[in-house]
Amino acid sequence: MKPIYLDYNATTPIDKEVADAMAPFLYEHFGNPSSTHEYGIVTKQAVNKARQQVADLINCKPYEIIFTSGGTESNNYAIKGVAFANKEKGNHIIASSVEHPGVLEVCKYLSENGFEITYLPVDEFGMVNPDDVKMVISAKTILFSIMHANNEVGTVQPIEEIGKIARQNNILFHTDAAQSLGKVEVDVENLGVDLLSIAGHKMYAPKGIGALYVRKGVKLQKLIHGAGHEMNKRAGTENVLEIVGLGQACEIAKRGLKKNTDHMKKMRDMLYKGIKNDLPDTKLNGHTEKRLPNTLSLSFQGIEANTLLSELPQVAASAGAACHTDNIEISSVLRAMKVPEIYAMGTIRFSVGKYTTEDEIQRSVGYIVSAVDKLSSK
Repeated sequence: MKPIYLDYNATTPIDKEVADAMAPFLYEHFGNPSSTHEYGIVTKQAVNKARQQVADLINCKPYEIIFTSGGTESNNYAIKGVAFANKEKGNHIIASSVEHPGVLEVCKYLSENGFEITYLPVDEFGMVNPDDVKMVISAKTILFSIMHANNEVGTVQPIEEIGKIARQNNILFHTDAAQSLGKVEVDVENLGVDLLSIAGHKMYAPKGIGALYVRKGVKLQKLIHGAGHEMNKRAGTENVLEIVGLGQACEIAKRGLKKNTDHMKKMRDMLYKGIKNDLPDTKLNGHTEKRLPNTLSLSFQGIEANTLLSELPQVAASAGAACHTDNIEISSVLRAMKVPEIYAMGTIRFSVGKYTTEDEIQRSVGYIVSAVDKLSSK
């Protein structure tokens, strides 16, 4: 039997409805959307439909959506684009200390190229305090980049409050929402953000496709130069096949948001209660309430995470973030949260999805408890 998949924050399977929507563009509709003949018109219409589907999910205009190769490119374009387009106004960027590498590495690059980066601390739950944002704003601040929800522990940041601060100070605001879509409501007007990153493979679309929301009027320096694709904002012939998939995934996410959110929360809580009942010393990481409905970060005292996973071939999960599976060092997120080392080293991220079943959860609890008991007795 295949392992029970509890690593939906790393990636998701492609929804069958998504694959079915994509199929004609794999086998039949191959035209270039820039072509003016029938072959191009069909694919151009498909791209336009997908752009509307993405826009509908996050409550923006379709012309505010730029298709990218994924969340990392979206983050790069948003942060570098704002930085270099606004460097005459200032060179100061504010980010949180628990961002994904797709943001942290961009900030590191900019810090080596004339920009000043302030990394905000987080509390024990991994949450930014909006008052800390206010304290570090300067006359040179041009951008906030603070993730909507953390990929490791699931904590949802107070984006609406920070958005108000950004508007009051005339500062642009970017949020990485790769982990949020399809799990919680994401409305760019309510959040008050100017730029928002989307990753298709986190929401049952293929890998290699994403999008960047750019509020009308926001100026970005181009990341990719060439012809005038994507409203002259991202050069390169459109990836029609996967753009169609992302659009369909967004339509499905909007349609099934409450049902899927409720289901994931039920599965997550069932997993936690089952483990906690037999292993009462297990530590929960992340905010107890303001957390993604599917994410469960647990620390097992005195056990090394990769060793535990090696004893758990029946369950697919992650030791911290998926990007660090070969690294047993404590993740930057857990360090920022000041999780004690004896717990942090034994942290596993379990993340459920819309396909997770009660039977899978019940069996997983048994496997996990058995593995922890075995390692604890050594």
